[in-house]
Amino acid sequence: MRAAYGVETVRTAERELMARLPEGALMQRAAAGLAAVCAGLLGRVYGSRVVLLVGSGDNGGDALYAGARLARRGAGVAAVLLDAGRAHRGGLAALRAAGGSVAGDATAALARADLVVDGITGIGGRGGLRDAAVPLARAARESGAVVVAVDLPSGTEADSGEVRGECVRADVTVTFGTYKPGLLVDPAREYAGAVRLIELGLDLGAVEADVEALQHADVAALLPAPGAGSDKYRRGVVGVVAGSKRYPGAAVLAVAGALRGGAGAVRYVGHGADAVIARFPEALVHAGPPSEAGRVQAWVIGPGLGEDAGGALGDVLASDVPVLVDADGLRPLEPEMVRGRDAPTLLTPHAGEAAALLGVSREEVEAGRLVAVRELAALYGATVLLKGSTTLVAPAGGTGAGFAARPVRVNPTGTPWLATAGSGDVLSGLAGALLAAGLGAMDAGSAAAYLHGLAGRLAAGGAPVGAMDVADALPGAWRGVVGRGRTAPGTPSGTV
Repeated sequence: MRAAYGVETVRTAERELMARLPEGALMQRAAAGLAAVCAGLLGRVYGSRVVLLVGSGDNGGDALYAGARLARRGAGVAAVLLDAGRAHRGGLAALRAAGGSVAGDATAALARADLVVDGITGIGGRGGLRDAAVPLARAARESGAVVVAVDLPSGTEADSGEVRGECVRADVTVTFGTYKPGLLVDPAREYAGAVRLIELGLDLGAVEADVEALQHADVAALLPAPGAGSDKYRRGVVGVVAGSKRYPGAAVLAVAGALRGGAGAVRYVGHGADAVIARFPEALVHAGPPSEAGRVQAWVIGPGLGEDAGGALGDVLASDVPVLVDADGLRPLEPEMVRGRDAPTLLTPHAGEAAALLGVSREEVEAGRLVAVRELAALYGATVLLKGSTTLVAPAGGTGAGFAARPVRVNPTGTPWLATAGSGDVLSGLAGALLAAGLGAMDAGSAAAYLHGLAGRLAAGGAPVGAMDVADALPGAWRGVVGRGRTAPGTPSGTV
């Protein structure tokens, strides 16, 4: 599990560690790690040209001390001081003692640089770069040099991942102690490049993370595996209410996701029965309503339903099993329809649908994805999977400190080629299958997003891909996760 912690949590842990260390030792640890990454990126340090963009905070100090280490190895290191009177004195002295200098002409220095270190602002920065720093950030990008951000790209916001103005676009970000949410969540993640973590020895074991990202082993521990006594009913029956006369393909894709996602059986209800049976003869079809289709362990409702969504939605939400609501099922949804349910509810909107549910603009959701997914989960009392460039899964809950402290999961897999019609329908069916298998809504949504992203990569291979290609690649993604994530045959699949 990769965990990310907010600014105040990190600062508290740093203060506790610094109280046990000699003065300046923690900054030296950070600088040593930063210098090592920079040296690796340069390949040959001797004779290389390094420019440090130095602000007034500790990140500027980290950059100066790292620059001193590179200068001692023969690099030509020049510091651009955004506020000379507030630059870290010890770091500046170390740089000069090692043979580094303060740049007289920042633009000329950046034009010649092989590597630029961004130490303009720290993790407490808000609201984008200040005016004086904007031309430096642009010149660094235009120089062709490798840009390395210290802790996070200056101008991005550590806690939320928001970008509210101009910011540095890094090739590599060297972060210290732990990941910060903004390094994992778009739009800030887009500016971070490859992220390298330098361990400092922070004690965060007893603190709840703000954001977490599952890895192969975590997902493998969640995925259900049939045993000798399994049958189709024990493996989980998914009810799918999707498709219409106008959009029968949505039904086919949702059923595909459910079947490829391990469902023992799929009960389909809707106007796409002929298309579903033609593609998947193993599906069980029913004219409806859903409550009369037979017993299921979970429902998926919404993809391609069009105007038929309203009545079927109420029928499904009245059931006593987990329900996933997607696409057209979200249009008539009101908070009171979900809040009174005893069984879990998983909502899977994209940014436009989330904006409609919250009564804000799509741009506002995309700019503040972490805030939006938390607000939706609080408003509806449901687990929310917000699809997009960074897929986020927020736990169901209400308002208050207890809810806010629970981590949001960010999905680390995927490819831009997944931005194709019907891809979300496959994801809904897959997540529904995991719900029917007994996973909780948070785990089902997180594991489904992870597998869906891997399947997208496998299917695309760097080329355009269709939604059914993604569904067909799900078994391969599943095998890859289980093969790498489980230590031995028969290892328990974990708890839910």
